[in-house]
Amino acid sequence: MDDDSRVARWQQRTELPLALASLTFLASYAVRVLAPGLRDAWQDLCLAVLLTSWALFAVDYAVSWRLSGQRLRFVRTHWLDTVVLLLPLLRPLRIVRVYEAVQRRHGRPRLALHARVIAYSGLATVLLGFAGALAVYQQERGAPGASMRTFGDAVWWTCATLTTVGYGDITPVTGLGRLIAVGMMAIGLALLGAVTGTFASWLLQVFAREDDKRPPGS
Repeated sequence: MDDDSRVARWQQRTELPLALASLTFLASYAVRVLAPGLRDAWQDLCLAVLLTSWALFAVDYAVSWRLSGQRLRFVRTHWLDTVVLLLPLLRPLRIVRVYEAVQRRHGRPRLALHARVIAYSGLATVLLGFAGALAVYQQERGAPGASMRTFGDAVWWTCATLTTVGYGDITPVTGLGRLIAVGMMAIGLALLGAVTGTFASWLLQVFAREDDKRPPGS
């Protein structure tokens, strides 16, 4: 068995546990941001869960790197895993892998596969939107001149940003908040492109197959 096969098998086995760890990470982060008045013991528990989840991501990355046998090349060829390791809140971006699998697929179109990608994109959008709202709200609340005063404001801003509407009624004023905004805009464009691209690809395959079935000269 080659190195790529070992890495693929490892990632297939750990995908579900790490997805659960990602949700746990997000839930703990949400509690720390939205409930700062909790007792220190609860805050410490949430912090411990955050660090444990992060440690699981680090172990997964280290094992994948070891099995690949690529050393530094692994960092370049698996840049998405590297980004997710540094910023676990971006783990839903692994939708890119599913989208690439659809793009490489040839032959008869399978609605179930394309529908799964679209559904996964929608779920990734919700998770990333929630994570982005938490992150920007943590930076903006209490900042001088901030228009984002509640978490509801952060959610509204996130919806406008991810859909690339950008009403401008609520805008980040802190440096880190604006940096998060840039990332949210890029993510919104990427996810919208994944959904529309997958749907268009499926339609083109269906129409091409219908054309092949027509008799010559029709």
